Amino acid sequence: MRHLAECGDEAVGIDDEVDITDAGTLREKVADVSPDAICHLAALASVGASWSDPAETYRVNTVGTVNVLSAALGCPRRPRVLMISSSEVYGRVAPGDLPLREDHPFAPVSPYAASKAAAEMAGLQAWLGSGLEVVRARPFNHTGPGQRTDFVVPALARQVAGAQVSGERVLRTGNLDPRRDICDVRDVVRAYRLLLLSGRPGEAYNVCRGESVSIRELAEGLIRLAGGELVIEVDPDRVRPVDLPDMRGDPSKLYEATSWRPEVTLETTLRDVLAHWESLSV
Repeated sequence: MRHLAECGDEAVGIDDEVDITDAGTLREKVADVSPDAICHLAALASVGASWSDPAETYRVNTVGTVNVLSAALGCPRRPRVLMISSSEVYGRVAPGDLPLREDHPFAPVSPYAASKAAAEMAGLQAWLGSGLEVVRARPFNHTGPGQRTDFVVPALARQVAGAQVSGERVLRTGNLDPRRDICDVRDVVRAYRLLLLSGRPGEAYNVCRGESVSIRELAEGLIRLAGGELVIEVDPDRVRPVDLPDMRGDPSKLYEATSWRPEVTLETTLRDVLAHWESLSV
């Protein structure tokens, strides 16, 4: 919302007012706003939590997306829709498949990933079957100040910041080996707006940096930025049932369509997330 306002766009958020699984209310609200474009971000976004309640994950992420598309189709002047999917739809991939391109087949391994793959198919069908201009974004991992702690970077940063106050000497983590292609959320929202303007309907676009880092590197980077000497310890309770070894995307298609490039370095992102949690730990 902030980025859109800074660009001079009139942005209306309805996520706090409407449950996207309530099709009737959603349809009325979208009709009242009569938008030129919809950026569909509403979702249950935790891969780990999706294992606990797969049905709810599908209800919100897949059925909710169908409701958003139906609401858009019901507008007298149909808006363009940017549908936010996830790199998780690619699933477990071989090292030789990296970096991942948009034409790589879906192989979701978590309920969250499968719910996003199904939502993408609903978006593609709305374009092919009804002519609704749907552009699909597939963001890889991204983070920034204020992100919830069910995501890896803020979860680690909160522990590191808290240790500075409590004197704790151990940083407890899940699996340290997975590698992730991580962008700053401030770069990601720029990409979303550019895709709304320049993305081709029916197409999917990776939103990523094109390089990956391990969870261990993230943890060590946060410890270094905090000036601490924490010992990193794997906590079995924090290990997911399935963790993809490496997820690295090819952003070429996004570059060609929008001229977007990431501007915020990973070190700046880690420093800003850590500073956020340090301000809350004092």
